[in-house]
Amino acid sequence: MRDNPVFKIVSKILFGPIIIYGLYVQFHGDYGPGGGFQAGVIVAAAFILYSMIYGLEEGRKLMPDWIIRSVMALGVLVFGGTGIASILLGANYLDYSPFAYKIYKAQHLGIIIVELGVGLTVFAVMLGLFNAFAGFKPHK
Repeated sequence: MRDNPVFKIVSKILFGPIIIYGLYVQFHGDYGPGGGFQAGVIVAAAFILYSMIYGLEEGRKLMPDWIIRSVMALGVLVFGGTGIASILLGANYLDYSPFAYKIYKAQHLGIIIVELGVGLTVFAVMLGLFNAFAGFKPHK
């Protein structure tokens, strides 16, 4: 696939729109179906497509392993930090009511933050799993 110009051109054309669609699913997830998990998988699919067409080495240049691990940790911190923040503000874990004056605004803000944490974590885990399995070399 690395030498096929059609695949290279199509993947370059699709890379941006796939990420845009993933962001749409991410930030529309609190209003309808979708959210962090689906968005994380969609955005990871763009990077996986790039790695499949241009090679694992090029994919790892685009998104190095240290960034993937950092994004994994950041996503968990965002999710967990939202719960800890609600406890520190006097509510239960992941009770978003203290985040804003009106309850519906607090719930909306809280779910956006939590879904962002989920999306970051799922994106990084999916990409990390792909890199781990694609780069696996069996012992001889």
